[in-house]
Amino acid sequence: MTTRFYVRLAWVLSIIGVLPCLSPAAASHTGNLQVVLAAGDDSEPVFDNATRELGRRLMASGVSANDIHRLSASAGEFGSGVEPAYADVLLRRIAELPARPGDRCLIFLTSHGERGAGIWLARSNRSLSPDELAGALSRGCAAVPTIVIVSACYSGSFATGKMAKPNRVILTAARGDRPSFGCQVHRTYNFFDECFLGVLPQSASWRRVFEGANRCVSRMEHVLDVRPSEPQAYFGSAVAGLKVDF
Repeated sequence: MTTRFYVRLAWVLSIIGVLPCLSPAAASHTGNLQVVLAAGDDSEPVFDNATRELGRRLMASGVSANDIHRLSASAGEFGSGVEPAYADVLLRRIAELPARPGDRCLIFLTSHGERGAGIWLARSNRSLSPDELAGALSRGCAAVPTIVIVSACYSGSFATGKMAKPNRVILTAARGDRPSFGCQVHRTYNFFDECFLGVLPQSASWRRVFEGANRCVSRMEHVLDVRPSEPQAYFGSAVAGLKVDF
């Protein structure tokens, strides 16, 4: 029997609960990485800087440009495959990801956040809620291993509720009732994005990415003497040990 048969079998077994941890991690190395990167606000350059840099790294690691979809609130970024970050465009792009058994999804959203509402999308003049994102992910990424990074104030709400599925790893920049820091015009990245991008190359797993980014954010906030943002994470039972494979 072919390798593809065993990958598909493992995926089916993971859905029905026979293989709660092993199969998605194993399958994560056999297919493509389907990526959506979105900078939701253009009031500071930090958001586009982060999505641009992560996209560059992904392509340098061998991820096809055709599998990377970047969205922005800044008109200066449009073109060359960059779409406007309207809520409906972003949700449709995620919902239509052609993820198949053996693939993985990576969603990276960075912007300002609105307490109790979600992550701000300036083009639509509204926030995108966790439930909206969860619905789009359930269509496009379905049951494949999915990494979601939401970098915004109050973004901890994205690590609970309908977002919490067995196939998802979710990293957020702050607790649901706490702001995050570093959204300033003179900075290259906000605190969380700087820490996330900094630890990513040396982290073997997504759990290690979160632990390293959390420590880094804590150090930066300690220097400012501000109330800690307390980044949050969720590791679904099927992907608890998911490796960083790019």
